[in-house]
Amino acid sequence: MAMVHIYTGDGKGKTTAAVGLCARAAGSGLKTAFYEFLKSGGTGEEKSLRALGTDFYCPVPDEKFTWEMNDAEKEECRRRQNETLRHACEHMAEYDLVVLDEVLCALNTGMLPLNELLRAVRQRPPETELVLTGRGAPQELIALGDYVSVIQAVRHPFDCEPPIAARRGIEY
Repeated sequence: MAMVHIYTGDGKGKTTAAVGLCARAAGSGLKTAFYEFLKSGGTGEEKSLRALGTDFYCPVPDEKFTWEMNDAEKEECRRRQNETLRHACEHMAEYDLVVLDEVLCALNTGMLPLNELLRAVRQRPPETELVLTGRGAPQELIALGDYVSVIQAVRHPFDCEPPIAARRGIEY
């Protein structure tokens, strides 16, 4: 019986937990897929997961932050995020484990509608383990989760004076 995992909250480690589970599953011979939402590709996890045999999907090689986008760019981003979710749903049955990384951020920035994400979770193949990551999981999704982990930030280097920027290989 496959289950739904939700890694949410404002703390560091949501993607890292999903990558770790993907590595464990791939190392055990399970077929895995990792979908990135609202990321630019070229992340440290991409190279590692591909080396483990995980199918890796990122809709665009150079995505801006949503707050930097004009209206036309937001509409194009919305189209790409919805296409990525559709692709994941169409191919989910091919995998033992599917990760939708930062899908909750795509939801919270208005790039994905909640009803489509709820449908994806409810209609997933019963043999496919599904992981959703990102801040701000809504209660409707939390209610569908079998594992729900809320990762809380107690301290973060970005909040220091001066702030410490994200470091390649550690935060991304």
